[in-house]
Amino acid sequence: MTGSSRTARLMLLALLVAGTPAVWAQAGASKAPRIYSCVDATGKRISSDRSVPECAAREQRVLNADGSVKQVVPPAMTAEERAEADAREREAVAEKAARQDEARRDRNLIARYPNEAAHRKARETALDDVGKAVRLSEARVSALASERKRLLDESEFYAGKPLPAKLKTALEANEASGAAQRTLIQNQQAEIGRIDAIYDVELARLKKLWAGAAPGSIGPASAAVAAAATPKPTTR
Repeated sequence: MTGSSRTARLMLLALLVAGTPAVWAQAGASKAPRIYSCVDATGKRISSDRSVPECAAREQRVLNADGSVKQVVPPAMTAEERAEADAREREAVAEKAARQDEARRDRNLIARYPNEAAHRKARETALDDVGKAVRLSEARVSALASERKRLLDESEFYAGKPLPAKLKTALEANEASGAAQRTLIQNQQAEIGRIDAIYDVELARLKKLWAGAAPGSIGPASAAVAAAATPKPTTR
């Protein structure tokens, strides 16, 4: 063996010997046991190399070999506590989704109505559609009233006598059609009020958004719109 080869082998052996203590120390540290320590319900301190069953409902500390705290293990939850925690988590997720939905609605609302003029025009268009239907129904009621007058005039010829079946049927049909049209007009007028209420709620929200309020920061709009859209009971 040459002198240079012998020198290289001696240098390699020296490096291995020098590095061995560090390697051993690292291996020993990775295998160091964890010490669990806690105080049970009676006030007794318990230490173990694994989680202490007697302290399942209490805080436990995991210690290093030198006694310093490595981590703190919180008490294990009971089934009831876990159910409550899950319920709170589901509620938080639902609230976050609702806020995101409200923010999306607000952004869509601003995009649809960039100013009050656009919102007013949309209200007028919606009300005009229902207004046309009301006018058609009112015209139908007027025509039925004229028809009923003609039928009543004809029925005077049969005073004190049974009406002919054809005339009787025509009067009954006229009465039923008139009642149906009057009910339809009431429903259409209620729809006008419902549309106005919805646009009022939207306008109040839009004014805040136009003024700079962040989408989703005003509060839930769905409940207010739903309340406005609910038909109010009519009094007779």
